[in-house]
Amino acid sequence: MGESRMSKNQFIKYLKNGDVVDSIFAVKYKKPPKPYRYGFYFEFRVSDKTGEMTAKYWGDGNEGSIKEVYERFQTGDVIHITGEIGEFKDKLEVALDTASTVRKCAPTEYNIEDFVAKTDKNVEQMMSELMSIVNSIENSHLSALLNSFFLDTNFVEKFKDCPCSIQRHQNYIGGLLEHTLNVVKLCDAMGAIHPLLDRGLLLTGAMLHDIGKIEEYAVTTSIDISEEGMLRGHLIIGEQMVLNKIKGLEEFPETLRMKMAHIILSHHGLNEYGSPKEPQFPEALAIYYADECDAKVDYSIRLKKEAETEDLWIYTKDFGHIYLR
Repeated sequence: MGESRMSKNQFIKYLKNGDVVDSIFAVKYKKPPKPYRYGFYFEFRVSDKTGEMTAKYWGDGNEGSIKEVYERFQTGDVIHITGEIGEFKDKLEVALDTASTVRKCAPTEYNIEDFVAKTDKNVEQMMSELMSIVNSIENSHLSALLNSFFLDTNFVEKFKDCPCSIQRHQNYIGGLLEHTLNVVKLCDAMGAIHPLLDRGLLLTGAMLHDIGKIEEYAVTTSIDISEEGMLRGHLIIGEQMVLNKIKGLEEFPETLRMKMAHIILSHHGLNEYGSPKEPQFPEALAIYYADECDAKVDYSIRLKKEAETEDLWIYTKDFGHIYLR
């Protein structure tokens, strides 16, 4: 077949039980073939910018033929499949069989925007706004630390392209920049209300609190966690990034170094939320609450926006009831 760009006409969020599927999807993972009553089958996970769904290919007794289908694609590929939506244990999934199409697509055949969502805000405008705050920091040591990151073109490009989560708040390209700017604004407002807070420390910590996410997440045809992200996490990665930069700065005060490290390590607030240390001074506490506030408000807004019901409420594991009017 040719490699003309395919129009993605079906999205996971809108698929219903009984729908016939004929579209392209990204592959999140796949599991090796296993025997079942009538032959062999294998399971894989498909995704697009609206969600994820399990798919199962049901083969016959020819083990070689199902292995051939299994080996046509890899995790991270975009594939064209045909099948039908069914239900298993109250969850929708795609059922494929030996008559189904399973074909790996070339990069020229699809638009990456169909699989990984982007912020609807102006990235360059947000970056300009953040840089104006970077330039307002009066403490020379903190200013030098910020410039070591934000005057680094390679870092800035990664920062602008990074999502803030895989499935929750600001889970799209540009999400990290959007969330960081929101947290900085919240912290700046708290600084105005509480002038005894150290503004330079507060805003520098807010701007750098999540930088480890540029190494924690891997963005290809979907948003996933990297090996380093899985094994270490963005708090530990971010702390190391900050400490490595500080090593290259002359006469950086030791107490300030420890405070910056503590802010990164404590910004999830509680040990059970992933913070190895809990906030121990006001600026660290303010950053934790600002981070938590933006993350939860953004996620709850999205859940309300995406609710598909005529009921007045939806119930969620994270927030309990969300009123929809």
